[in-house]
Amino acid sequence: MSAKTETISVANHRTKVIHGFIYAFLILLAIIYLLPLAWVVITSLKDDAVLMISPWELPARPMFENYSFAWTMGHLGTATLNSFIVCSITLLFSMIFGAMAAFAIARMRWKLSKLVLTYFMIGMMIPVHCVLIPLFVQFSSLKLSNTLIGIIIPYITFSLPITIYIMAGFFEGIPDELFESACIDGCSVYRMFTTVGIPLAKTGFMVTGLMSFVGNWNELLLAMVFISKEAKKTLPVSLTKFVGPYHTNYCQMFAAIVIAVIPTIIVYCVFANQIVEGLTAGAVKG
Repeated sequence: MSAKTETISVANHRTKVIHGFIYAFLILLAIIYLLPLAWVVITSLKDDAVLMISPWELPARPMFENYSFAWTMGHLGTATLNSFIVCSITLLFSMIFGAMAAFAIARMRWKLSKLVLTYFMIGMMIPVHCVLIPLFVQFSSLKLSNTLIGIIIPYITFSLPITIYIMAGFFEGIPDELFESACIDGCSVYRMFTTVGIPLAKTGFMVTGLMSFVGNWNELLLAMVFISKEAKKTLPVSLTKFVGPYHTNYCQMFAAIVIAVIPTIIVYCVFANQIVEGLTAGAVKG
């Protein structure tokens, strides 16, 4: 009996040691990820002269005027509103079209379903640089340059493949018996999609929605090419105004960066549990 107790004690000690190493590694990883963000926040409260002399020193007097300058002179209010409008409309249409296509591919029986899924997956492998010039020429002829709709359309197009891929996996993970019962009760395909598919795949909507929103919020290349008017610029494009060919005000630029990343940080903090739940569900499906 004592030998068994000793074995259990040794196993418990080994488990505690392993957990200690895991927690230490996670704490170190968190510090590595949070340290650059903390440095950016601290730097945004400095003056450029102080930054060049002592980049790691805490500011003696926090310069909150950097934030007011970045907000007013950088027109970040208008840019933030434009980014919010673009990302919200993109999120709405990409989730609607993506979910409908994913449901048809995952739950409806037709010969070309796998081929259609492969066709959409090809879109994930096409870099945006390959279609930049054709899109610019086409949108210029259609008078879509310098309009928000001119970047919303490409955003929706590039958001659809990953949305369809992830949502198809969530729809496939729903038990067949639920759809069979709904069919016996007289539900049409559209009714099964709205009453069975959407409620049970809400975690997938959360994951793909966050990925789409954050990805489009930080997108720079398309917005920079298609938008030149000051009133139509999105947040990432407005941040480029703080970098000049001969001089860059780094502290004010970092203040603008902090303002730009605050919405994404809030989104991740609010929906952190749903993100982990969705990724876990997607990892064990099937």
